[in-house]
Amino acid sequence: MLDILQLNKNNNGIRQKVKELVPDGNLSACLTCGACSSGCPATGLMSMDPRKFLRMAVLGMDTELERHPWVWACTMCNRCYDVCPMKLNIPQLVFYLRSQWPRQERPKGILGSCDHHINSGGGAMGVPLEDFKFTVDDLAEECREQEGFEDLEVSIDREGAYFALNQNSREPVTEPDELLPLWKILHKAGADWTYYSEYWGGENYCMFLADDPSWEKIIRAQAEHIDNLGCKVFVNTECGHSFYAVWSGLQRFNIPHKFEFRHIVEYYAQWIREGKLDVNSDWNKTGIKFTAQDPCNVVRKSLGDRFADDLRFVVKQVVGEENFVEMMPGKSNNYCCGGGGGALQAGYTDERRQYGKTKFEQIMATGATYVVTPCHNCHAQIEDLAHAHDGNYHTVHLWTLICLSMGILGENERIYLGPDLAEYGL
Repeated sequence: MLDILQLNKNNNGIRQKVKELVPDGNLSACLTCGACSSGCPATGLMSMDPRKFLRMAVLGMDTELERHPWVWACTMCNRCYDVCPMKLNIPQLVFYLRSQWPRQERPKGILGSCDHHINSGGGAMGVPLEDFKFTVDDLAEECREQEGFEDLEVSIDREGAYFALNQNSREPVTEPDELLPLWKILHKAGADWTYYSEYWGGENYCMFLADDPSWEKIIRAQAEHIDNLGCKVFVNTECGHSFYAVWSGLQRFNIPHKFEFRHIVEYYAQWIREGKLDVNSDWNKTGIKFTAQDPCNVVRKSLGDRFADDLRFVVKQVVGEENFVEMMPGKSNNYCCGGGGGALQAGYTDERRQYGKTKFEQIMATGATYVVTPCHNCHAQIEDLAHAHDGNYHTVHLWTLICLSMGILGENERIYLGPDLAEYGL
């Protein structure tokens, strides 16, 4: 039997505020059709779903919503928004309610990452610039010892470089050898690139914290610094939310900038088409199957299916078109994995894994041995789902497969490959 909804108040403050803040925030236009909830992996978590959440706002149940933890289980992936016939922006309602929590009462993991980023001037792990420079210099020397990379150039704040790259701070801190495949790709493509020092970390948990001033501070500082370096293109590496944080932040805060903002996967595809990356799928003679995760923040929320098409083009080129298995549904209609929106650091582990069960079932249905995940949060979540739900797949960065297909993947650059590929090409 369904629970009876008890209305104790009817102040409509949240409904009115969202209507003021969001152009598509007229929550009263809801038809109660349920399309939002039917396609949302967060439906049922904490006895909540998008339609119920929206109706509570419309009915003025502000007290019940103001501290409801479901706002931290929802990843704001925009799937509900895309299917809504009235185009009601439920993710922005969630974002607004996150912003109304007292700052120190928001999830400690997300809060800590935001504060580390702001206080260090680097990234969410609080790594000082000096440590980042040391790691980069040390690894560059190591990479130059490998055949074909003797003249590899890796720089920070080199003025006039064409590309400025960010770097998720997870690599230099916890898995530094994962930096080398990316550098090798850039080297082989002949890219003129540099890292930048001002808030060099690609991640942005201040956005997930719904802390607009801190989110803006990071993006504004990055934009000003990159323009001062004279770089023409700001390239985001394999991360979804860091891309969206910049892409959306430049617009949201009306930040002036001279550079073009692009995703590295777009360049992978371009360089392969131009013949600058000599990839091939001949190595995959046994027909190992691969599928790919579409990061919500890059596909559904920003670049759309053209990015998804570039991703598939690259994967098929390096593993063989016959060895790629599509998730269903895919591209802009793909399900969120449950790792975005700060969920990995929100502290609701059981809910996050239950949310991810939909994605886990998608992956298992493909029968693929590997899931290509060009996004750090997707990578971490999908790998965790395999452990939590007894999955038999491996989760891998796209840069790993590109280098594997070119025969340039080093011995220490294979942490995410399974035993079938761990020693291939050595």
